[in-house]
Amino acid sequence: MSALVERRGATAVRRRRLSWRRLPAAPVSLAAGAVLWELIGRVADVPFFPPLTTVLGRLADMVSSGQIIGSLGDSLLNLALGFGISLAAGLAVGVAMGRYRKVEAALGVYVYALLTAPSLVFAPIFFSLLGEGRGSIVAVVVMYTVFIVIINTASAIRTVPGHLVEMARSYGARETQVLLRVILPAAAPMIMAGVRLGVGRAVTGMINGEMFIAVVGLGRIVTQAGGRFDGASVLAVLLVIIAVALGAVALVQAVDRRITRWVPKTTKDGL
Repeated sequence: MSALVERRGATAVRRRRLSWRRLPAAPVSLAAGAVLWELIGRVADVPFFPPLTTVLGRLADMVSSGQIIGSLGDSLLNLALGFGISLAAGLAVGVAMGRYRKVEAALGVYVYALLTAPSLVFAPIFFSLLGEGRGSIVAVVVMYTVFIVIINTASAIRTVPGHLVEMARSYGARETQVLLRVILPAAAPMIMAGVRLGVGRAVTGMINGEMFIAVVGLGRIVTQAGGRFDGASVLAVLLVIIAVALGAVALVQAVDRRITRWVPKTTKDGL
């Protein structure tokens, strides 16, 4: 009898463990973070870190008044333009650097130097050249994004196994065919990893450009709220910015899954 009770108890414990493991990690983590934010905000009772409920209430007021929607549209346009230019230029230059040694020798020093330089220091230069408008903000987004895309693309191209290229050439493939049908598909998983990194940096460049060059978009709301020492509004806009970043990353991941759907899952997980 006692053995039967022990087995039932062990079975119940295993079921509880399995039910806990089935819980999705992301929602549980977000819920825990929200509770911790609320507790710290109420215990600390400081102006610049209000409780989460206060921040969400302020966000609801800003959305209902139309303050967020109009600014969000401007910011998304800046982000789309800057990231689109960065993606086109980054892929083109990265493929050229990864494929041709002379291009790598000529451009590599500039790319690595500009990657390590603080991107925001170029804001005054863009302001003086392009004026106080969208062009300056887009230029800042490009500075934040393009070099990480270039370097990851070049590294991906260089890691393509040489025997794949030799096999294609043995069948009479021209350089364009080798590039489009062999090298780029083989390098696609690593290239998309660089694109995912780049889209996160693009959101950072968008906000910094809007705050320091032209006070527009979400950056304008952050600047104005910070000037009033309005911590709830600053954090409310921060939640919107995080949502934009997560949405952009999710969009890139969806494109990544479509482009690299031929790659075995174990290979993707190892990247």
